[in-house]
Amino acid sequence: MSTLESRTIQFPSKRYGNIVPIKAIPGHFVTNHSHINYFIDLTTIKSRQSEASQCARVLAQQYTHSMTAIDSIVCLDGMEVIGAFFAKELHDAGHSTHNVHKSVYVIQPERTANSQLFFRENVEPMIRGKNVILLMASVTTGISIRRGIECMDYYGGNLKGVSTIFSAVKEMDGIPVNTIFTPEDIPGYASFERKECPYCQKKIPVEALVNSFGYSKL
Repeated sequence: MSTLESRTIQFPSKRYGNIVPIKAIPGHFVTNHSHINYFIDLTTIKSRQSEASQCARVLAQQYTHSMTAIDSIVCLDGMEVIGAFFAKELHDAGHSTHNVHKSVYVIQPERTANSQLFFRENVEPMIRGKNVILLMASVTTGISIRRGIECMDYYGGNLKGVSTIFSAVKEMDGIPVNTIFTPEDIPGYASFERKECPYCQKKIPVEALVNSFGYSKL
């Protein structure tokens, strides 16, 4: 077991206490956009059937009172497993769709070298004119959400909501961010711009580069 994994702490959701706990590792980490003092480890939540299905059920409940038809779930950060369960929960709850197949599409965009999101021509019909939920693993600054919004605008999708496992952002451009875990669930959680990072100011080395897929120790 690595030094980082041995420091793993599990935190329950204050709002959804019966859901699987989130795993977090304290330390000094760097994302693409910020420095953070906890790495949110979503490995098993995204990959283990039992945990993925539980999270999908909670995320779907957040749309229970909305009668808006949902046609597509666009998955980022390796969220396809949860996305499939999410689509089934929406279907079982009676959410309608606009597409002729009466089924929710679960799709993933590709990325260019500069992280711009795009879809191939054969996938575009699943976005254009469709009501879409953007499904993400974790959000710290909201920059990744904005890229998703720009992508939906470009391809003509109607973004109806953003769903995440963990988010430090409540809304973006008027679009609600529905999440299971928030910073309030992880005592002391904080993110910083590089120039304002207290760890850097104290000359504490960065331990790992992190993103929603995992970490690479330095």
